[in-house]
Order: sequence, then structure tokens, then C-alpha cells
Amino acid sequence: MFFSFKNSPYIAVIGDIRDSKKIKQRSEVQRKLKSILEEINEKYYGDIVSKFMITLGDEFQGLLCKGSNTMDIILEIERKMYPVKIRFGVGIGAITTDINKEMPIGADGPGYYNARKAIDFMKDNEKKKQTNTADIRIEVEGDNQGTTIMINTILSLLTVIKDSWTDRQREIIWDMLEHQDKQVDVAERFNIKQPAVQKSLSKGSYYAYKDALDTISRALAEIRREDV
Repeated sequence: MFFSFKNSPYIAVIGDIRDSKKIKQRSEVQRKLKSILEEINEKYYGDIVSKFMITLGDEFQGLLCKGSNTMDIILEIERKMYPVKIRFGVGIGAITTDINKEMPIGADGPGYYNARKAIDFMKDNEKKKQTNTADIRIEVEGDNQGTTIMINTILSLLTVIKDSWTDRQREIIWDMLEHQDKQVDVAERFNIKQPAVQKSLSKGSYYAYKDALDTISRALAEIRREDV
């Protein structure tokens, strides 16, 4: 068991576009993001208690009632928005206001406080180190410091792995993660030989990356509200 809670929490997700002011086609990026969030809301309808939507020009948020697909949602947004880069703050905790299924605006409580805390931590860390740091971070309500540190350490290492990928490695690894099938299937989609897929997966540390993702997903899968 990874987490311990007195009450059944929610999972709040805040996304923040990095270096948004440097993006030349901001309106086009926002339209693309809006479309992707609509797809997420439809695909993961059973997980979402307040739909993902853009709340500010550079930010979006949503609220989940269970954690099993949290990383899938984040990585799908990340993949579809690439090369635009996004920070994701994941806050686990209570929501103390009424929840509107159609929009997250107006909802409040420790879940959202923690998601905002995670975003602010990443921004501050980037300024201090002047380097790229983790682009996903969680903050958790209650006595869960050990698990929180473990997950955030893994997320930092995952960012290091992602930053090492070539464009080709990224394409193949993301395809493998999306379809969850065999190397020969990936090779067929890319019209290349299976050994080329194997080489990209190996050079990109795919299996270590996938194992780490699975560990985080197993931890977050413990979070589930039974009253939703």
C-alpha cells in the first residue's frame, strides 16, 4: 500500500504551458489544446468529475475521482501537444466546494492547493537551477511524505530520460506506449525493420521508463472515490 488517507481524496490536475509567451502561434496552440482536452473528457469520462478545460490563456485543469488513468491522461496530452511543453501539477486531496461536472472553475480545496503548489515548485526550481527539471510533480494531502518523495524522484528521472531522446526515439517510444503491442507491430506502422525498433527502444531506455511509469500508475490506482 502506497498511500494512507483519513478521507477519500480527489486528484486535481493543473497543466501549465511552458514558455508560452515565446510561442508565435498562441491562438493556434490554444485551439489545439482545447480540442485535445475535449477528446480527453470523452475518452476518460468515467474518471472525470470536473471536465478538463482551459482556465487561463496558458493553463488548464480538471478533476478526477480515481487515479488509475492519471498518468495516461497526462502523457496523452503531452504527446499530442508536442513540441509544445507542459508542466503538470497533480494535487491529491479533498475538495471543499461544490463540484461542477462541466467545468473545474470555482472548485477549491486541498486537492487544487496541492496541484498549484506542485506547479509553483517546478517554476521556482527552473528559475533557481536555470535548467530543465521535472515536468510532472505531485503533492499529496496527509501523512504521505515518503511516497510523495519516491514518486517525485521517479518523475524527475523520467524527465531526464525523455530529454535524452532523439526525435526518432521519441516517435517510436510514444507509439509503443500508445498502442501497447509488439515491436513488429511498431515496425510495420513505421515501415521499418524490427531491429531498428529494438535499437531505438534500447537507446531510449524504454523498458526502464515503462517500468517506472507502471510503478507510479500502481500507486495512483489506490486512489478511488466510491461515492462518485
